[in-house]
Amino acid sequence: MRTSSSRPGRRAAIAAVAVVVTGTTLLTGCGSDDDGGKGGASGQGGGKITLRIGTFGSFGYDDKTGAKLYAEYERLHPNIKIEESNVSDGQKYWDTLKLRLAQNSGVADIQAVEVGYIAEATGPAMANKWVDLGKEGGANLGAFLDWKVKQATTADGRVIGLGTDIGPMAICYNKDLFAKAKLPTDRDAVGKLWAGDWSKFIETGEKYKAAAPAGTAFHDSASGLFNAVVSSDPVQYANASGELDWENSPGVKKAWETAVKAAQGGLTAKLRQFDEKGTWNAAFKNSKFATVACPSWMTGIIKDQAGPANKGKWDIAAPPVAGNWGGSFLAVPKAGKHTKEAAELAAWLTAPAQHAKVFAVNGNIPSSKDTLLSSAVQEAKLPYFGDTPVGKIFSSAAVGITPAAISRYDGQVKTFLTDNGILDIEQRGTDPAKAWENVKKLVDDKIDQ
Repeated sequence: MRTSSSRPGRRAAIAAVAVVVTGTTLLTGCGSDDDGGKGGASGQGGGKITLRIGTFGSFGYDDKTGAKLYAEYERLHPNIKIEESNVSDGQKYWDTLKLRLAQNSGVADIQAVEVGYIAEATGPAMANKWVDLGKEGGANLGAFLDWKVKQATTADGRVIGLGTDIGPMAICYNKDLFAKAKLPTDRDAVGKLWAGDWSKFIETGEKYKAAAPAGTAFHDSASGLFNAVVSSDPVQYANASGELDWENSPGVKKAWETAVKAAQGGLTAKLRQFDEKGTWNAAFKNSKFATVACPSWMTGIIKDQAGPANKGKWDIAAPPVAGNWGGSFLAVPKAGKHTKEAAELAAWLTAPAQHAKVFAVNGNIPSSKDTLLSSAVQEAKLPYFGDTPVGKIFSSAAVGITPAAISRYDGQVKTFLTDNGILDIEQRGTDPAKAWENVKKLVDDKIDQ
């Protein structure tokens, strides 16, 4: 899964989170407990073990709105109790996790890692902090997309993360708002409005603005648009050798120019995605914007945040240019208390059968080869989106994914570009040239290359 598309800068604070399954309120990454004896993942002998999972965004495992995988695993393993602590802000999550890994203390038994940070997690400073899941836990690495495994493999061949999902991209749109703005609502016709070029997406936004329902905007966030555009380019933040080279990247330049045009043209709702106050979430429920860049994991967020009152109002169209935005991994810190049991749970949660269950409920496109090509995914529809062929749309997009080279600084640079660059232009009217220089200073000051 992917999370915050626009994340705060290096304002480091520990984010308060809520446990979404059994247990008390936690901070992301609190240690695990024995409730009486060591036990084992087989559920035979010993007392109950509490395994804690630290996540961000919407992974779709939980027992409230997800696929109820925790409850299923607990039934299969009576001596295991699972608690998930979840935050909306992925950057704060990662900053906190890095600090705790450095201290070898306070980590969860399983920690999610977003693809923007996986190169840092496998890099020389952090590679030895993780259990080798190629050897522990029993995961079938051959079931995953080859490039997904490669992303989580260290220089010496250890696999530190198991793939949860990938992020093939589309555009989700509010059919009611499109109709009121006198735009087509049929998904094929909508996709044709901007097919092949992000500049056509901007042109469609200008048409929407000319007839927009009062109090609404065409797109949710210029930062989200930036992420969508850069994710559709073969060259992003790193060069072919995996070295950070964002200033010379044609993908970053195109994304910046597109996002700036949308912000200055009044085409966005000026929202920060995944903001802690919940303003972005509330805007889904109140139908304040007509489109959102929509990697597959975004469908679960729309379902949860737009709520039952808007069921059937959202549809999914092809993006201007295909791309992959996001996707995550489950990793097991060596500093965790129950690494054996955690590795087994991570392997089970990321197995093809569980990938299919999560997709059926949450729309997260699986990173396992057979599941991606299965009829369960190919023919799937999500009840919230009515008759939309969600599986066909996203699985077709996934087949053509060629991952861009990534550096260990991609996540940080993206944060600076979106929250300290694009967001300042969008919300404060900062001159784009000045905003760009501000980003350069942040990168120079905060990243030690």
